[in-house]
Amino acid sequence: MVILSPELEKELRREERIYPGSDGKPMADNTKQLRWIVTIYTGLAGMFKDDPNVFVGADLLWYPEYGHPEIRVAPDVLVVFGRPKGDRSAYRQWREENTPLHVVFEIMSPNNRFHEMMDKLAFYDKYGVEEYYLYDPDRGALDGWIRREGRLQPIEQLQGWVSPRLGVQFGLDEDGRLILVRPDGQRFLSPEEIEAQREEALRIAEEQRQRAERLAARLRELGVEDTDV
Repeated sequence: MVILSPELEKELRREERIYPGSDGKPMADNTKQLRWIVTIYTGLAGMFKDDPNVFVGADLLWYPEYGHPEIRVAPDVLVVFGRPKGDRSAYRQWREENTPLHVVFEIMSPNNRFHEMMDKLAFYDKYGVEEYYLYDPDRGALDGWIRREGRLQPIEQLQGWVSPRLGVQFGLDEDGRLILVRPDGQRFLSPEEIEAQREEALRIAEEQRQRAERLAARLRELGVEDTDV
């Protein structure tokens, strides 16, 4: 447990007021956008669950400059390497060894405007994001940018693209649905797909248990005892 000095506690409380953790906007505008945010966040959080120094967040305000609470943005999903896991009300960069966000994802909704997304691109470009991915589930469109020569520049071909930072492969299926594949070959799954897999695993385990019980009962009928099955 980290014990903070009274002075530091006071400063942190002051920062909470000046750099709040909420901008009053909803996490998502509709269920489709929310589903993709949760799918990407869950996939990345699970992929990096054993690495204590990869922070994955969603809908978290990022303040890149101390003294400028008006300079902020809340990516749908974000990844930072070299920063510890843990709860945060906001990502205040000066409290994170001045480490910027490394990878960000944005999911378009019908309420997003083109100039709004271009403003975000300019923000991420200015403040050091290395990889930026923008997915529009309504249009089935995927765009991406990667930092080259100090600037975020478009990724020309995203079908089959592998993120240098994440090791995740990108693609779109024939219906324009985003496909993200982990380095181990496992596809990112929606919450519904994860639950279906869990239920299937439980069903198979129960079938195996019942099969073992039937076999043990049959062996007892035959007079075979103390046999592992």
